[in-house]
Amino acid sequence: MRATLNIPDNLLVEVQKITGTQSKTKAIVTAMEEFVKRKKRERLLALKGHIVLDDVTPELEEVELQEANSHERRWRDH
Repeated sequence: MRATLNIPDNLLVEVQKITGTQSKTKAIVTAMEEFVKRKKRERLLALKGHIVLDDVTPELEEVELQEANSHERRWRDH
């Protein structure tokens, strides 16, 4: 998407230095992506203590073992 933006020169130069790119577009896109990631992480961390998650690791490991054994048997049978 094309857009006309008024971005302070010093801010854009700083973003270019931090992102390590000469491209203004790439620098802005990288900064926006990082901002979105940070906000998503903050939202997830804000949920701590508000939701309960069950640890289903043992069940997942059992399913993975069953699938691996099933694939192994198929290979032996062919």
